[in-house]
Amino acid sequence: MSTAPATTKKDWTSDQEVRWCPGCGDYSILTAMQLLMPELDVRREDTVFISGIGCAARFPYYMNTYGMHSIHGRAPAIATGLAMARPDLNVWVVGGDGDMLSIGGNHLLHALRRNINLTILLFNNQIYGLTKGQYSPTSEVGKVTKSTPMGSIDQPYNPISLALGAEATFVARTHDMDRAHMQEMFRRAHAHQGSAIVEVFQNCNVFNDGAFNTITKKDARDAMLINLTHGEPVRFGVDNERGVVLDNGVARIVDVAEVGADRLHVHDETAPDPSVAFALSRLAEDRESPTPVGVFRAVERTEYGRSVAAQLAAANQERGPGDMHGLLRSLPTWEVS
Repeated sequence: MSTAPATTKKDWTSDQEVRWCPGCGDYSILTAMQLLMPELDVRREDTVFISGIGCAARFPYYMNTYGMHSIHGRAPAIATGLAMARPDLNVWVVGGDGDMLSIGGNHLLHALRRNINLTILLFNNQIYGLTKGQYSPTSEVGKVTKSTPMGSIDQPYNPISLALGAEATFVARTHDMDRAHMQEMFRRAHAHQGSAIVEVFQNCNVFNDGAFNTITKKDARDAMLINLTHGEPVRFGVDNERGVVLDNGVARIVDVAEVGADRLHVHDETAPDPSVAFALSRLAEDRESPTPVGVFRAVERTEYGRSVAAQLAAANQERGPGDMHGLLRSLPTWEVS
């Protein structure tokens, strides 16, 4: 039985003019979200979008919910405070690869490792868009930009590997060219109790146009996208002729005809150990390589807010209710026996 009143896309769309560059991938992500929200059985007044700084960070303006356009890189930290204080809310965090992985890198890691009940959407266009085209933490080696005129020498982040290394309990990847797939990943991330992160390959048509064309364009997807489906062998290709095997913990792509279907790795998103999911995240060496999408990991672990609430309840039972008035007016001295 539904607990929230029926809504439509219009109910979730704010009256603000959308100010992204024409053709930006953010438009398709926004539309996917506005169409999905009526299906989630949630109320607008119980929903919050928190963002940092960047093109993606304008997202809260365009959702007809509560929201906060916060400061650079700090959206996960601010959202942590909100999720702890108001566990009844649905808290979404939206940011780009520059915002979340550069100045906000540590905040993201700690939100993930603590397993705070947040749904984090990381828009990855491998460039700084708002500040006009500098290289970002996910830009490829050799990337020529205004800030790397001779080409980047930085080793880029792999956001999925990073999230798995932090032992996030839900980790997924999608892209802005497939609305149905985006919505399924967002839906599953929202339903997860704990830290959930979805990387979204997103095109910046001004400063990094076509960055993912080799893998996300419709005529390339069958050959280049490795769809991870729980409980099924990992295989892909126009005729499902290719697949993935594990050799001593290392994932590699093979021709099914050469190794046999029985050798293919069967995906288990619920595996407690993130090592295999991590190996899958390393399959794509660059944007010319077949790339996994879908849910890498979905495991259960006690959500951080519940653990904190249990500690507070135990302390209250053991020591009695605290005295905030006395604490604020106490002297900065203690007696030690």
